[in-house]
Amino acid sequence: MLKGIFSFIGLTVFCANAWAQEKTLVFLGDSLTAGFGLAEDASFPSQIEERLKAEGMGWKVVNAGVSGDTTSGGLKRLPWVMKSKPDAVFVALGSNDGLRGLDPAVSKANLENIVRSLKKSGVRVILAGAQLPVNYGGDYRDAFSKIYPALAKREKVPLYPFLLEGVAMNPRLNLPDGLHPNEEGQKVIAENVFKFLKPILWQK
Repeated sequence: MLKGIFSFIGLTVFCANAWAQEKTLVFLGDSLTAGFGLAEDASFPSQIEERLKAEGMGWKVVNAGVSGDTTSGGLKRLPWVMKSKPDAVFVALGSNDGLRGLDPAVSKANLENIVRSLKKSGVRVILAGAQLPVNYGGDYRDAFSKIYPALAKREKVPLYPFLLEGVAMNPRLNLPDGLHPNEEGQKVIAENVFKFLKPILWQK
């Protein structure tokens, strides 16, 4: 009887400690992160949260994806993001900057400010890269895509090279607009990003 009681107490203490140690992962992004055109639970951040729970990793997820957002908008939203007291932030911004033809130097500066502000607050940062469709011209596309590896290297943060890896330009995995992932596309992103994030989130 006593053995059963002590086992129960031990389990209760374990669960209490696990709950107390729960950390927060924020996905700061645009419509790709928000899950444009889909149910909330179909977005890749929601699916990653389910994976984290299933594996008992002690992380909760906040989807801070806003459709149409740019690097400038993301920078302005940082005070709101910090209200959730994140332990880690996955930054997936810049696609709308590129689609609007904004100066890559401006996007670079905004992303740099986002990363540095989060790091200064003691937040672990993961940066996701972006690429533009071929019709935007080689020079502009090249300047835009180079922002991410250069920033990740300089700030010493993990880089997930391309958020839409395996999904972009695939009609089967995108909505009719050809830009936003459908449910199957979001599943692919969730699987790829989770595999990338898992070892990072296990780190102390």
